Amino acid sequence: MTMASFTIKPSSISCLVLMFLLFASSSSYASNKVVDVSTICKETENPSFCLNILNSKPGGAKGADLVTLAQYTIDVVRGNVTNSISLIKSLIEQSGKDPKAKAHYEECLVHFSEEEGALGDINQTQELLKKGDYVGVNSAASAVTTDVQDCISGEDPDDPTYPDKSKLLEYADIIEQVVSIILVISNYLR
Repeated sequence: MTMASFTIKPSSISCLVLMFLLFASSSSYASNKVVDVSTICKETENPSFCLNILNSKPGGAKGADLVTLAQYTIDVVRGNVTNSISLIKSLIEQSGKDPKAKAHYEECLVHFSEEEGALGDINQTQELLKKGDYVGVNSAASAVTTDVQDCISGEDPDDPTYPDKSKLLEYADIIEQVVSIILVISNYLR
């Protein structure tokens, strides 16, 4: 039995190297893409809020690539959702003899939870960002806004909105504004 021999031509090696370099550069393009923060913020509902958030990134936002800005913004949302959960738990305790308030805040706790709500959706956003699934990032981040709105306005449009006088409305507004930044960044990443 004889061994078949084959030779690789230098031109074939060059072609393989070129294909590898093209693949490597195209797959890392999105993660290295830099867009001016003011360009991103112009596309949000509240550009000055957006600029404050992105410019508060440790090390500055100038020159930060889009994936880094998305990661930072996800971390900001996660912190705000976690603070909202603490507030909601406190509001449940304070609702005492008001069954409507207690029911409202208990429902909000579900909408903000890790299992079924905003915290779980922001964690999913994080995982999708790590995988480079930027369409998924957009979808998961949008789900955070839906969770927050379901708490504030209710899931059924025919149900009356609970007349909440707590700080939860302010917390929810901040979360929605930060999520809008993630949505814009994810559009640039696509």
